[in-house]
Amino acid sequence: MEPEDEQSNSMMEEIYSNGGEESARNRPIISGEQLDVEAYASLYQGRTKITRLMFIADHCDIVSMQLEALRMAYDEIKKGENTQLFREVVKKIDGRLGPNYAMDEAWCDSVDRRAEQRKEKLENELNAYRTNLIKESIRMGYNDFGDFYYAHGALGDAFKSYVRTRDYCTTSKHIIHMCMSAILVSIEMGQFTHVTSYVSKAEQTPEALEPVTIAKLRCAAGLAHLEARKYKLAARKLLEVGPDLGNSYNEVIAAQDVATYGGLCALASFDRAELKSKVIDNVNFRNFLELVPEVRELINDFYSSRYASCLDYLGNLKANLLLDIHLHDHVETLYDQIRNKALIQYTHPFVSVDLHMMANAFKTSVAGIEKELEALITDNQIQARIDSHNKILYARHADQRNATFQRVLQTGSEFDQDVRAMLLRANLLKHEYNVRAARKL
Repeated sequence: MEPEDEQSNSMMEEIYSNGGEESARNRPIISGEQLDVEAYASLYQGRTKITRLMFIADHCDIVSMQLEALRMAYDEIKKGENTQLFREVVKKIDGRLGPNYAMDEAWCDSVDRRAEQRKEKLENELNAYRTNLIKESIRMGYNDFGDFYYAHGALGDAFKSYVRTRDYCTTSKHIIHMCMSAILVSIEMGQFTHVTSYVSKAEQTPEALEPVTIAKLRCAAGLAHLEARKYKLAARKLLEVGPDLGNSYNEVIAAQDVATYGGLCALASFDRAELKSKVIDNVNFRNFLELVPEVRELINDFYSSRYASCLDYLGNLKANLLLDIHLHDHVETLYDQIRNKALIQYTHPFVSVDLHMMANAFKTSVAGIEKELEALITDNQIQARIDSHNKILYARHADQRNATFQRVLQTGSEFDQDVRAMLLRANLLKHEYNVRAARKL
C-alpha cells in the first residue's frame, strides 16, 4: 500500500495487523454460544414471550432447543386464556415431551366456558353504559372488551375495540392509552402501518406524554421503520430511547433488543461522523449497549478499523439473531451493508491496496475479496480499478492539478464571453442602433 500522506501510516499499521495472526491487540472474541432459551424468554412477558418461543421452535435446527422452547411456551400459555395458541403448541409438540405436555381438553373447555360467560357479562355492561350515555363508562366498556379479546388471541377484534374507545376519550391520557393499546395489538398482528399512524397520533398530545411513554413510542416507531427496511430512521428512533424504558415495555421489546437493533441499523446506515456522535458518544444509548457487550465491542471495532474482529463478532451473533422474531428477515441485508461499508472504509485512505493483505484482514480468499470489490466498483461505491494479475487495487483519485487548470480555462472562457457581450451592448447603445430600428417600425 502507498499511503496518501504520513498521517495514514498509523492507520495502515493498525489495518495490516488486524488480519495477521500476531495481532497488536490480541483480544478474545466472545463466543457465539447456543442461545439460552430460558434466559432469553425471561426478558419478555405476555403474548410476545409465547410468540418468540414458538418462533424459535419453528426456526431452530437443534431439537433440544425446539423442545425447550415449546415446553416453556406450553407452560406460559397455561397461565393465560388463549386456547387457540395452546392447541397450536400441542400440535407442534406432537407428544415428544411426554404425557404432562399433551392436549388438555378439560382445561380448554373450562377456559372457553368462562370466556363465554365473561363475554356475555361485558356485552350486558356495555349495553347498559350505552343506554345511560356515560362517555367514560362506554370507553371503559370497549377497553375491557379489547383486553378480553387480546387475552383470548382475537387480535383483530381487540384492535377494533381499542380503536372504538377513541370517540369516548375525554382527556389526553385517554388518547395516549388508546394509542398504546392499538400499537401493542398492531405489532402482534404485524400491521406496522397502523403502528406508525398511532405513534404519530400519540405524539400530537405531548402534554400527556411521560418519559416512559416517549421511550415506548420511540421503540414502536423504530420497529415500524425496521420492518419497512428504513434502517437509518429505525436507528435514529432507537438511539433516542431514554433510560426510563427499563423493563417497562417487555410485552413488546427488551432493553437488549434496543441495543442490538439500534446498533446494527446504525452500523449499516450511518457514516463515521454519525456513528461517533450518535452512537459511541451517546450516553443514554451506552447504557443499553452495556447489556449486550458483543454489540458494543463490534461497534467500537468497526469505528477503530479493526474489521476482522468486528466481523468475528457479527459471525458469532448471527445464529442467535436469525432466531429473533423482528430481526431475522433483515440480518442478511444488514450484514451485507456493514461488510460493504467496512470494505469501502478500508480502501478509502490509500492510493493502492494489496488484495492479499486485504483478504487476510477480512478473513476471506483473494478471489472472494476481488469479487466483492468488483461489485462495489460497478455500483460506483468505490472509485478504483483492479490489477487482476498483480492483485492490487488502485484508487482513482482526481488529478487536482489538471482539474485546477480546467477550472481556470473555463473561468477565462466565461469572462471572455461576458466582456465581448458587454462591448457589443456598449457599441449598440453608442450608435443608437436600437433607437433607429424602433423608428423604422
